[in-house]
Amino acid sequence: MAARASRNFIREVLYRNVRFGALGGSRHSSSSAGTAPKIPHFSKKGRLFTGATISLVIAGGAYASTVDEATFCGWLFSATKLVNPFFALFDPEVAHRLAVSVAAHGWLPREKRPDPPILGLEVWGRKFSNPIGLAAGFDKNAEAVEGLLGLGFGFVEIGSVTPVPQEGNPKPRIFRLRQEGAIINRCGFNSEGIVVVAKRLGAQHGKRKLAETSSTISPSNDEAKHGGKAGPGILGVNLGKNKTSEDAAADYVQGVHTLSQYADYLVINVSSPNTPGLRKLQGRKQLKDLVKKVQAARDEMQWGEEGLPPLLVKIAPDLSKEDLEDIAAVALALRLDGLIISNTTISRPDPVSANPVAEESGGLSGNPLFNLSTNILKEMYLLTRGKIPLIGCGGISSGEDAYQKIRAGATLVQLYTSFAYGGPALIPQIKADLAQCLERDGFKSIQEAVGADYR
Repeated sequence: MAARASRNFIREVLYRNVRFGALGGSRHSSSSAGTAPKIPHFSKKGRLFTGATISLVIAGGAYASTVDEATFCGWLFSATKLVNPFFALFDPEVAHRLAVSVAAHGWLPREKRPDPPILGLEVWGRKFSNPIGLAAGFDKNAEAVEGLLGLGFGFVEIGSVTPVPQEGNPKPRIFRLRQEGAIINRCGFNSEGIVVVAKRLGAQHGKRKLAETSSTISPSNDEAKHGGKAGPGILGVNLGKNKTSEDAAADYVQGVHTLSQYADYLVINVSSPNTPGLRKLQGRKQLKDLVKKVQAARDEMQWGEEGLPPLLVKIAPDLSKEDLEDIAAVALALRLDGLIISNTTISRPDPVSANPVAEESGGLSGNPLFNLSTNILKEMYLLTRGKIPLIGCGGISSGEDAYQKIRAGATLVQLYTSFAYGGPALIPQIKADLAQCLERDGFKSIQEAVGADYR
């Protein structure tokens, strides 16, 4: 079975490389969801990348003939460690576009191995096979949802999506600090807009429903209970406002009306440092008024058996104790479904401060953010008395990091920068290490470990 799958995989990769221009053919394709993303033409670098990919695929095909499917799957993930360094040859934003295109065209390995049972959990009535998610900002326009969920993430969050398309801030706007395991970005909500994103999500939703109705194979109990509207995994939709909009609430309400039908949960992003005035919406009165309006817009819509999608707010790490108290009070009073802690920071903690790139404006993500965001997470867990699910985000690059976030109060966690640097091979490694951490300390589930340091 593995050998046959590998032959099909090789044939598909070769076909797509020719079709999309990596080997000199046309670089354009059409899809039912609109115009498919283009893979940039990189001349010598592109040919080098393509040659390395094909070599790995061919070698994998030969290797697959002697192993079972699970072992072959593990080999494919490990093999991405050899390809991932090629992305460092490109400008950060070009590398990002290439990574999204690779995921969108199904050139990533698919996780066939079941997650450790100890990682499974239920949040908001939704079943997660594991608590490791991909943060918003990677797949801003829902181009690669299926490919990213196929990597084995428990959930993927797309966006931020703005009502009207906008280019964002001038380039260059993404800067690597590789030695520190960090990135500075000032993208400014570059988005194709909610109409384009809705078309893509609608096409994906329709494709999945068609597959479900036409399938003659009944899913196992485990397959049936895990997953959401996007398939094997939970899909979050992160909503933003347009830079020139004078009515922020109207922007978020428009996002809810257009995209919530495709979301397993929704996020109000009021914490990006790259949109002027956005972080002011985290003030007590402003946040309360905003959440009320967005909740009302969601609640007035018609919902099926799955019920209405949970509504979360993503906050900044650069907040005072008074700010956190105000946000916690609003979250408890309005029964907010969750908080994401946190977005990027405008501070430059050591060792980043010594790097010349630190002078670039924008939000800092990655390893240097870990302590700051985890401290904010701990404070919010205590302020909300553990009554509201929290998603820990910021600086996670290992299973131990994820475990520390969970012990500090996170029910779920998200990656971004470490995934950009480490690639697909990082995901199964984090899950395996997290399972070991839980078992080492005698926990039988994620829920038992949530907030363990402060209970």
